[in-house]
Amino acid sequence: QLQACGGGLVQAGASLRLPCAASGRTFSSYSMGWFRQAPGKVREFVAGISRSGAYTGYADSVKGRFTISRDNAKNTVSLQMNSLKPEDTAVYYCAADPTRTSYTNTEAEYEYWGQGTLVTVSS
Repeated sequence: QLQACGGGLVQAGASLRLPCAASGRTFSSYSMGWFRQAPGKVREFVAGISRSGAYTGYADSVKGRFTISRDNAKNTVSLQMNSLKPEDTAVYYCAADPTRTSYTNTEAEYEYWGQGTLVTVSS
């Protein structure tokens, strides 16, 4: 089970951190990803991280502004979002993939999903 939180309303240029807590004792065996869905748009990949945390990847739209990290001892994966823009407004989801060591940007490959947390960036 995944539980994402930390969303809220912020102004453009602000920072926000989204933690996602996972239950269970096998968190380190999952690669993790963050996705987002803006109003009227399809859900899109934001960032991914390998099981160990050694490898990360980002969508071009967030590269250099967002950082994904994980703490396997605490069963958490986080998304640090800096220099937020109005176009970052979306519901953000964390997701877990039990099948690969690294990460994928393909939504269908993720088996477990959190409930989503809303991030609203005002201009």
